[in-house]
Formats: sequence, C-alpha cells, structure tokens
Amino acid sequence: MNRRGAAARFVLTMAACGVAVYTGGAGWAMPQQPAAPAGQGQGRGGGGGGGGVAATLFTLVDSNKDGALTRDELNGSFDKWYTQWDTSKGNALTLEQVFIGLNGAFPPPAPPAGGRGGPPPQNQTPRAEDVAAMTAALPDSAPAKPKQPRKVLVLGRAAGFVHSSIPLAARTIEEIGKKTGAWSTTITYDAADINDANLKQYDAIFLASTTGEFLDDSTDAAATAARRKALLDFVRGGKGLAGIHAASDSYHQSSKQPAGGGGGAINFAIVPVVMQMMTGDKNSDGRLTREEFTGFADSFYDKLDPDKSGRIAQADFPQRFAALPQPAPPGGTGRGNGQAAATDLGPDTQIGTWPEFNKMIGAFFKFHWNDGQSITVKIDDPKSPLNAPFKGKEYVIVDETYTFGRDTYSRQNLHVLTSIDYTKMSAEDKAKEQNPRPDGDYALSWIRREGKGRVFYEAHGHNEKVYAIRPLLEHITAGMQYVLGDLPADDSPSVKGSNGQ
Repeated sequence: MNRRGAAARFVLTMAACGVAVYTGGAGWAMPQQPAAPAGQGQGRGGGGGGGGVAATLFTLVDSNKDGALTRDELNGSFDKWYTQWDTSKGNALTLEQVFIGLNGAFPPPAPPAGGRGGPPPQNQTPRAEDVAAMTAALPDSAPAKPKQPRKVLVLGRAAGFVHSSIPLAARTIEEIGKKTGAWSTTITYDAADINDANLKQYDAIFLASTTGEFLDDSTDAAATAARRKALLDFVRGGKGLAGIHAASDSYHQSSKQPAGGGGGAINFAIVPVVMQMMTGDKNSDGRLTREEFTGFADSFYDKLDPDKSGRIAQADFPQRFAALPQPAPPGGTGRGNGQAAATDLGPDTQIGTWPEFNKMIGAFFKFHWNDGQSITVKIDDPKSPLNAPFKGKEYVIVDETYTFGRDTYSRQNLHVLTSIDYTKMSAEDKAKEQNPRPDGDYALSWIRREGKGRVFYEAHGHNEKVYAIRPLLEHITAGMQYVLGDLPADDSPSVKGSNGQ
C-alpha cells in the first residue's frame, strides 16, 4: 500500500475511534509498523510522547538552535509547515494532510529492537469472541454439491496495511468449508507458498485482505517473478481466485506525493502532536485554515509557557508537552466516523504496478468511507445464484467501504453482483470521497473470467463484525463455490464493450 494511503487510513481510523496513540491493540486495523519506542508512546494525561516525540518536536521548532523556544520561533515554524502542507493552496488542511506533512518533517522512526528493520510478525489468531460470533452465523449448507473434494489455500500475508480482521477472515473460510463440506482449507501467511509445485494440490486461492506487493520478495527478483507467474498460471489454467476487502488494495500507487512527504516509514509516534494540532479546528469542519493553525500555535505556546517567561527551555519541553490534556477526537461532518468533506476533487491519478493482477482482481483501492458509514447495498443481478441469500432486497451495512480507481474498475471487465445505492447517500456523505466518480457507479462484489479460471471479490470485510452477518457469509460461500467450479453463474461482463466482450 502506498505511504499516503497508509497514513490516511490510520489517522482517519484513529480520529473516528478517538484513539490518541498507536498501541497495536486488537479489534481495529493495525498498520504493519512497530510500536512506538519507549518514551514515544502514551504519556501522562494522554498527551503522549513525553520523551522522544516531544524532544524531536522541540528540535524542529527551535529554529536558532539555542536550546530555548520563543513564541516567534514556534509561530514561524508552524507558518512554514502550513505553506508546505497546503499543496492545493486552498487554505484548508485535512487531518490526512497534517499527519503526512508532520510525518515528512519528523525523522523516520527507529527500527524495531534488535536492528532487524522489518515489520513485526502478523497476528495469526482471531479473537475468541469474534470466532464465536462468526461460527454462529455460518450457513447451514452450501448452495451446490462439490463435483469432487476441493482444497482452498488462504493467503493472509499483507505487505502494506495490516487489518486486524485478517485471521478472522481466514478462519471464516476454513469454518465455512468444514460446516458445509464444500472444501478443506490450508491457511498460510507465507507468500513463498504461491509456487507452481505447491499450488497443484489446490482448487482455489483466497486472498484475506492482502495489501501492498504481497507476493514480492524485495531481495529476490527471481522469486518475485516466479510467484507472480504461478498465481496467474494457476487462475488462467482453470482454477479459482477469491478475495475480500483489501485484496484489492494491492499493487498500485499514487502519483501524488505531498510536499515533504518523500518516502520511508510512517512514524506513528507523531500522533499525539497531530491530535494537539487538530484542536485548532475551532469550527469543527475537520480542516484547519491558516488562521486556525496560527491560533493553535499561539494557544499551544501559552500552555507550554505557563509562567509567561517567553522562553521554554529544551529540558522542560518534553515534560510540559506530556502534561497537556488529551484532545477530543476532531469534529467535522463525519456523522461519527471522523471523516470530513474531501478536498481533492480532481482526476484520479493512481496507477497500477502489476496490471495483470489489477485486471484479474477487478480493480484497485482508491478511497474508503470510514468504518461507521452506513451504506445501502443494491443487488445488481438478482438472478445470480451468488445473490440468492439477499432474496432480491437491498441491505444496509456499516463497515469501511472502498471505492476504486477509475482506470481499473469497469463493468466491461466485471459481472457486477452488488454495488452502492448511490442515490441513497446524502450529499454530505458523497462529499467525503476523494476523486469522486462522475457516473456514481460503485461496485462492491463481482465475478469475472480469467482465462479458463474464475474470480470473485467482495469489498466489505474490514471490521470483524462483518463476519457475523449471515447473508454475507452465504454470499461468500456461493462466491467460493463459483471460483471452485461447483456453482455455475453468468459471469459475462455487465456492460458489453465495443468488441462484444
């Protein structure tokens, strides 16, 4: 997943949940990033960063490097940052822009203890209460009788943003297969298992919210090429591929890079500073004008200089910062999901980094409405056996809901099963989307042919609670049986192209 997207997703989730710092806790989407080093986590009073992050902030704003901070230095630094971060010159910084801008101003985070520099291992164990809720919602039977014993390989490796629901998604596929007898399941978090020899024993692969370049080995180009070829050959040769949620958040990037953003890791230790900055949003519209940002700098200095001395010593700054009260989550028009109106309404400029996969899975992630957003799902093909669980009726779901890049998603490439009923979204909710589609077409699940093989994708599945919705589990069951070759379904494109395909 690209760096801009990872930062946006984390910060918006954090704002919606009112989480002050990253702790790596279960139950919400966890970025694949080490926890903050000692002294950079939660501090007294929720201000956080009593050591490292506050000390670094001081060095950044102490412009003359004399070990004492004046009001003019703080205001000057903040004014400079605003100019850098407001790339559109719209005088409105979003939470995402503040986070990414500050991330670019701070040095990159230190590698994990031991100096190995890699991400921590992914959690592979779902919470017991989530498993219990899921198993209670399992379908009683599969819609079709398997033509022969079927085997499914679930891949849960995420090379970008790591969803906490990944192990539950994997377990869900396993439990559906057990209860219905429709397939047996092997779960892996190792991309090396995608190889020609190993895949011979399987009938389908299920991608459990894989993100980023999930098959690639950055140190071995030959291994990367072999894995990619194995996946394509597996499907095109007549087998199946299914994916849920962030399976589409893979092999793409954005051509837009924020000023000062650069590359490198995301520094989650800066979250307490971001939250303090967002308290400058006095009209609660989810954005900061230059005037609001300047006003925050003044009030911030007042809090850090209670004696009104006009100079804050470097030694005093971390303790004073840590003593600040925890800010409330940012306000705005998000109706409780922390999401303000979009600031970027221009063309979508993302590009795919593996076009063959982008087309095969059907689309790649562009934007999401935050978890907490109600979405009405319409049934595009009521006659499809994959949609039988919905009985032809729309339903409402509350989850993180994806939209897709214009240049990859097309009904000429997909047989759309379900989509957002865009007519039932309020103007306020529509306005949250970055780079909105002019046609209002937002598919959520689909099937398609890939050579002799079959592909099924379902966009929801971010939050663990989704795996306790029985009709959706029945929809996924039917999708799996379609890709396995046991459930025939019309998979012709929903819109015929000029070549009739």
